[in-house]
Amino acid sequence: MALPFKIVYHDAYDLHLGAHVFPSQKYRLVRQALVEQAVAAADDFLEPEAASNADVLRVHTTEYVEKLLTGNLSQLELMRLEIPYSKELIRAVWLAAGGSTLAGRRALENSFAVNLGGGFHHAFADHGEGFCVIHDVAIAIRRLQADGAIARAMVVDADVHQGNGTAAIFADDETVFTLSIHQENNYPVPKPPSNMDINLPDGIGDEDYLARLESHLVRALEAFPPELIFYIAGADPYEQDQLGGLSLSMVGLRRRDHLVMEAAKRRGVPLAVTLAGGYARRVEDTVQIHVNTIRAARDVALAA
Repeated sequence: MALPFKIVYHDAYDLHLGAHVFPSQKYRLVRQALVEQAVAAADDFLEPEAASNADVLRVHTTEYVEKLLTGNLSQLELMRLEIPYSKELIRAVWLAAGGSTLAGRRALENSFAVNLGGGFHHAFADHGEGFCVIHDVAIAIRRLQADGAIARAMVVDADVHQGNGTAAIFADDETVFTLSIHQENNYPVPKPPSNMDINLPDGIGDEDYLARLESHLVRALEAFPPELIFYIAGADPYEQDQLGGLSLSMVGLRRRDHLVMEAAKRRGVPLAVTLAGGYARRVEDTVQIHVNTIRAARDVALAA
């Protein structure tokens, strides 16, 4: 079955962090698994260019960007990132931002696209935190708006952690609608309000999760018809995730992906996927959840 859209990936997404709780090797392993499982072929992948500094500055403050580029972050700023600072890190996150921008462009052309990196929704305009250095999705939206490719975008965030950076960056922007479905009793604290927050109790399973997501997503799309959706498809609502407290199965997560993608397709709204978090005890589980997200995109895109 041919893949009807492109997947954006760069080898530099893998930071080679070793035993770190953030499994950056998953990007390389997802690409490998997609080929091994015959979901994608080599020519289905696109390599992004790094976002320009000018594009990053559409979202982030000059002071923060200069600190990132020169390595002059304070100890507090480094601690908030929770991943080691390096030139390789800066290259990777600039590439991820370029990758999400490319995925957004390709989605506008082909209805769907995927960036195997990105979804760094905890980055604020003036600082990073929670493994997120710069906000690739916000950078992509701002670049696409500046180019006149879109006027209105929606971010649908299904990571187990609320998208606090997304909510803060777009707080006063009527051109971007932010929806976040997440575990309430989890990082971050406090949670700046999204346009729509679905605060879930600990341990919620597939059926309750999907019912809440569907009802809220329908309301969001009726209230705000976007020209592009960025779907942050975190793997961490999984029942075996180390940093999550929800109880979704792999089947439930794949149903979640179908639900979001089918809602976009029914309304004729292009959808770009970023993979975001995933910290399963077995990295193979995180990889398979991400592969299943791309399977879901393929199935929805090809469905009559």
